[in-house]
Amino acid sequence: MSPATVGIVGIVLLVALFFTRMPVAYVMTLVGFLGFSYIISFKAGLNLLARDFYDVFSSYGLTVIPMFVLMGQLAFNAGIGKKLYDCAYAFLGHQRGGLATATVAACTAFGTVSGSSPGTAATFAVVGLPEMKRYGYGNRLAGGSVASGGSIGMLMPPSVVMIVYGILTEQSIGKLFVAGIIPAMFIAALFVVAIYVYTWFEPQEGPIGERVSTRDKIRSLSQLSDTLIIFVVVMGGLFVGWFTPGEAGGVGAFAVLVTCLIRRTLTWNAFVKSCYETVRTSCMILLLVAGAVVFGHFLAVTRIPFNLASWIAGLSLPPYAIVFMIILVYLIGGCFIDALALIMLTIPVFYPVISDLGYDPIWFGVIIVLVTQMGVITPPVGINVYVVNGIDKSVPLEDIFMGAMPFLIALIVGTAMMVFFPAFVTFLPDLMYF
Repeated sequence: MSPATVGIVGIVLLVALFFTRMPVAYVMTLVGFLGFSYIISFKAGLNLLARDFYDVFSSYGLTVIPMFVLMGQLAFNAGIGKKLYDCAYAFLGHQRGGLATATVAACTAFGTVSGSSPGTAATFAVVGLPEMKRYGYGNRLAGGSVASGGSIGMLMPPSVVMIVYGILTEQSIGKLFVAGIIPAMFIAALFVVAIYVYTWFEPQEGPIGERVSTRDKIRSLSQLSDTLIIFVVVMGGLFVGWFTPGEAGGVGAFAVLVTCLIRRTLTWNAFVKSCYETVRTSCMILLLVAGAVVFGHFLAVTRIPFNLASWIAGLSLPPYAIVFMIILVYLIGGCFIDALALIMLTIPVFYPVISDLGYDPIWFGVIIVLVTQMGVITPPVGINVYVVNGIDKSVPLEDIFMGAMPFLIALIVGTAMMVFFPAFVTFLPDLMYF
């Protein structure tokens, strides 16, 4: 068989193994190793495995991942998410659908210290769901707002998905972080609009909560201080070039730890749990990266990415139509494959195309994160939906998926705006290191 034919067989085998629920990292490693060994030699395949895994796990650049993961875990176990929710509730809880709006606002703020979409969803499934159920909120709005609000954690810096994209494409992680701020805020605003429209037609889904006095509102603002300090330190340092993204992760984790110790909100057991979850999550991500690297080398020797890129670039279509086709692939793929895995599988194929067309790689990174963000709330994968359901079994899966539909529409509208108006994404990165 020709290398291209072997590559096609490998891709088919990859998809088939996905349906066996075999871990994605193992699937990519296995198929990549077997395909590379078949085309080159078995010895070369073994050398590829050893070299790629060693390079990934010994990479200084990848230390940024566990640092930001640790930062998010410490914030989660110290209860920073609850503080943010209480503050948002004080200002928004008395409006129709106000608790759902408060959840979205708190998720956006928590995303600045978490960087994880499932982690953010888990936090507010614990914090926000009981409150919404206490005030008689419907399962659809309650579950949908938590799952969808958690998805903002993929876009709001420090985003783990952004980090991985930056590593794979050799783009500035600092610029990617900064580029995600305005889109994340815009998507959050669209989510609020979606809640307002939904409760207008279905008022029983989001009844009005208790009104909080002005004094208590002002007092609740103090609960934002921890998050603001951490965000200003991390993003401010990155924006002006005081430290690298890897250093920013360490600074952020240290800032969260010091803040928690001063506030006495972090117990020893919570600290140990944070470290354990950091190691577990970081190893999972690094295995995914290593598997993607092995599979990428296999695809490279088949010449499929280069041939496909040349074919797409040579189509007699305007550049925006090609971009639309790529977005459609990510939109469909995100419904079946985890966001990180999808990006790792496809970036070697589509990034050269985007580069040849002359599009800004920072802008493309944000667009891809936005599109894959939809996948965490759509069936059948919908990881955030399963996270919410796993924490509260009384909220059915189908209700959460249905409740996420208004937010999905908002995401589609937001993505279209970013595509047609790239300045939403590129404005802040263009100001960096002035």
